[in-house]
Amino acid sequence: MENNRGVWVYMEQKEGRIVNVSLELLGAGRKLADKLDVPLSGVLLGDKVKHLCPTVFEYGADQVYVMDDPILKNYRTESFMKGVNDFAEKYQPEIFLFGATPNGKDLASAVATDLCTGLTADTTMLDVEVETRLLEASRPAFGGNIMATILCKKHRPQMATVRPKVMKALQPEMGRKGEIIEESLDVNEDSLRTKVLEIVKDTKKKLKLDEADIIVAGGKGLGDEKGFTLIHELAEVLGGSVGASRDVVEAGWVGHDHQIGQTGITVTPKIYFAIGISGAVQHVVGMKNSELIIAINKDPNAPIFDASTYSVVGDALEILPILIEEFKTALKQEDGELKHA
Repeated sequence: MENNRGVWVYMEQKEGRIVNVSLELLGAGRKLADKLDVPLSGVLLGDKVKHLCPTVFEYGADQVYVMDDPILKNYRTESFMKGVNDFAEKYQPEIFLFGATPNGKDLASAVATDLCTGLTADTTMLDVEVETRLLEASRPAFGGNIMATILCKKHRPQMATVRPKVMKALQPEMGRKGEIIEESLDVNEDSLRTKVLEIVKDTKKKLKLDEADIIVAGGKGLGDEKGFTLIHELAEVLGGSVGASRDVVEAGWVGHDHQIGQTGITVTPKIYFAIGISGAVQHVVGMKNSELIIAINKDPNAPIFDASTYSVVGDALEILPILIEEFKTALKQEDGELKHA
């Protein structure tokens, strides 16, 4: 383990573009690398992807390990695992971070198994103990009731997958340079058990909560499904999206694609309304990085108020109709002023 040095971030790319969570992880990785006084490196695999290296440098990396091969055009566990493992065995990183995307989680678990090391899944907080050089990977546990910090004391690299939107990317430093380290992939197509026959894109319009600027989220404090219709109404007035706590989803008031939290979606809107939501850790971890949080709850001691920017103590069923009418009036006035301007 003494030979393992450096913080690595797997740079997941899709159709020649780096996915956002990888850029977010460079921001988190930069802090860890600076604490440990080691380089921050990106690991980039794909077909014709070398042109993405400048972006990786601009977002904080000192080095980029590149494997560019036609076999890596489409993601397959076997080929990508072989490439990443070859890099890890040769250059021996100390910490290795992956985005908790479907491909990122698949690859990280395969790599960790092959390297005989540990992996903390769906991490929401990262830190490092400088003296012991141990990665402190934290995530909600026991249904979101506590935060557990997991250590990998005896094996390297220390690995974690991190949920999108919980870390913040650095402001890109245009023109930033670094070192590119290229290796060849020692795999031929005939040796791979999986073949990509066709890629079918899903053309269905999906709810994209993680891209919304305004989210109106409701919890069991709204009483029943009828009470929850006020959430839909306020979201419609504001041009926002509807979010929900786990309890609401489990009650069947809305679908799982509206659920925000550890077992749902992580969001970072400009404005987040938490209405009738108590504020369990499991939910808060999914929305705590919102720019402005407005919480409404009749319990003055509700944990959600610890995370909110503005807190309103009162019955949501009484407050929401007033809010809806006030917003309607204000928006009509604003629209009228614009028309006469």
